[in-house]
Amino acid sequence: MLGRPKLVLASGSPRRLSLLNQAGIEPDALRPGDVDETPKRGELPRACANRLARAKADAALKAVQLDDDLRGAFILAADTVVAVGRRILPKAELVDEASQCLRLLSGRNHRVYTAICIVTPRETFRQRLVETKVRFKRLNEDDISGYIGSGEWRGKAGGYAVQGIAGSFVVKMVGSYSNVVGLPLYETAALLGGEGYPYRHGWLNAAGG
Repeated sequence: MLGRPKLVLASGSPRRLSLLNQAGIEPDALRPGDVDETPKRGELPRACANRLARAKADAALKAVQLDDDLRGAFILAADTVVAVGRRILPKAELVDEASQCLRLLSGRNHRVYTAICIVTPRETFRQRLVETKVRFKRLNEDDISGYIGSGEWRGKAGGYAVQGIAGSFVVKMVGSYSNVVGLPLYETAALLGGEGYPYRHGWLNAAGG
């Protein structure tokens, strides 16, 4: 392939796009797949994240194969799961869901898993799972009602966004911060670089900005 290979982000998440941009990586296209993200009965958090990341990569690959401009591009997919023990917390869409998540997370440790799946131009798959342990302070009713009022929780795994107000709930974090936001940058760059994607290509432009 002549020139820089293209990169497709199999996500519509503004957080993942922003994280990639932070690392000086600019995807050539966004191809979020329509994937049912409901965990299977009894499915463990690690297995769920891995399965969904692969499903999103598969969906994006099908779209890319039909697009002459993008055929042969690298594809990056990811899925983030928040769990307390074996229990997977939902991507909260309703106030009741978010409130339940916050009460469950209050004063305890939880784990955030992000599975990354990369499809190479040769259509081989490479996958990596990253885990971060997070501890929240004990949340009182004012904390919970105030956070629900902010609306930041909507659509977020575990009912919170660490890069926003909920960052003030975090007592301790062990592992990758960017993983909790939605895309572990070190592991993503290492996977892309290991497969030959020149992820440093945009660094000079980033410095100029």
